Amino acid sequence: MEGISFQHILLILVIVLLLFGGKKIPELMKGLGSGIRQFKDGMNGNDHDKKPDSDTAK
Repeated sequence: MEGISFQHILLILVIVLLLFGGKKIPELMKGLGSGIRQFKDGMNGNDHDKKPDSDTAK
């Protein structure tokens, strides 16, 4: 069994386009990217989502 070829990837992309439509795909990719970024930050111990306290920022 060989790896995934270009034709397989193209077929998967066409199926995704048919299922979700052109307007939903950018939203899905944005959510996926955000999730991956949060996972990487969590693994590295970075926490960019926390806002500094207003008392300590003054």
